[in-house]
Amino acid sequence: MAQETQTRKDEERIVRILSKDIEGKMKIYPGLTKIKGVSWSISNAVCNTMGIDKNKKIGSLTDDEIKKIIEFIKNPKIPVFLVNRRFDFETGKDRHLVGMDLDLRKDFDIKRMRNIKSYRGLRHQLGLPSRGQRTKGHFRKNKMKGVGIKKKVKPATPREQR
Repeated sequence: MAQETQTRKDEERIVRILSKDIEGKMKIYPGLTKIKGVSWSISNAVCNTMGIDKNKKIGSLTDDEIKKIIEFIKNPKIPVFLVNRRFDFETGKDRHLVGMDLDLRKDFDIKRMRNIKSYRGLRHQLGLPSRGQRTKGHFRKNKMKGVGIKKKVKPATPREQR
C-alpha cells in the first residue's frame, strides 16, 4: 500500500529537465524527446549508456539521476552521426545543442546567410522555401480565391418578383 501511494506521488510530480517541464507519468524514452534538440535516437543513447530502464517513469527518477541525464545531454559521448551540429562554422568542432542554444544558433545561421546574400539567405528573406520545393501551388501569400471569380447570383423565383 505504501509503495502504491509512493508511485502515485511520483507520477503526479513534474520533472524539470533543461528548462522543460515533463510529466511524471511519462516513460523516460518518450519523455526525453519533449526537450528541444533531443531526438528518439539521443533518448535511446541516454537510456543505454546510463543503464536506465526505458519503461521507467520520469517521476520516479532521483535528483542524482536527473543531474546525470542533464550532464549527458549537454556533453554527450555518442557517435558523431547522432550530433545535431557537425563541424560548427565558428569552432569547427562537432557539438550537440539543446533548448534555447539550438534556437539562437539557428537564428544566427540564417542571419549570416542573409548578410552574405547566399541563395538560401535570399529565400529566407523572401519567405520562400529554401530547399527546392515547387512554389506554383504552395507557399502562396494570398489565401483567398482568384481575383476574377464572382459570386453566383441565384435567379429570382416568381414569388419574389411580385
